[in-house]
Amino acid sequence: MATAASWEKIRNAATSGHDDKPARTTTQPYINLLESLRILDPVEAWEPGNNHLKALAGSPKHYLADPALATRLLRLTATQLLGGQEPDIRVPRDGSFLGAAFEALVGLSVRTFAQHCEARVYHLRTHGGRHEVDFIVEGVTGILAIEVKLAGTIRDKDVEDLLWLWNLPGVNCIDTVVVHTGPQAYRRGDGVAVVPLELLGP
Repeated sequence: MATAASWEKIRNAATSGHDDKPARTTTQPYINLLESLRILDPVEAWEPGNNHLKALAGSPKHYLADPALATRLLRLTATQLLGGQEPDIRVPRDGSFLGAAFEALVGLSVRTFAQHCEARVYHLRTHGGRHEVDFIVEGVTGILAIEVKLAGTIRDKDVEDLLWLWNLPGVNCIDTVVVHTGPQAYRRGDGVAVVPLELLGP
């Protein structure tokens, strides 16, 4: 449902075992068509203007426009998905398929709300993956950093990258948020807002 892998890696994975792989000039029109049909929705990497972050990865993160597309194609029911059943097709990823679906659903909501507010949505990842923030919403007043966790309880480890970004010099971060599955919205002692997806809004 979402990957920051290069198109070359995606092509190689899709044609594993084949010697004759399609050229980029062959695959690019298909990618462009899928994006124009809003089936693929790339989230660009965040590159701040006064960049003190020299080690940022610049690859976009490719999202399916709606995570329901993936669950439908894999023929997973809501009961199976919530029960933790993994699809028969195995792909390398961090965490569970349900976690990936939850992040994609949050991403869909964030992009929709940001468009309403005339803001742009990005992702942040340093080379090597030492730091990663799922979504950066950039508006005229600064940025909002959003982390997504498929959990009802948020631990200190879950907010480390948000606090890292908040404390960086020259970054106009106006707030930090963890979107989770718990029942309540609150603000942690370190200042990070914790918000259930059902309460998320523009």
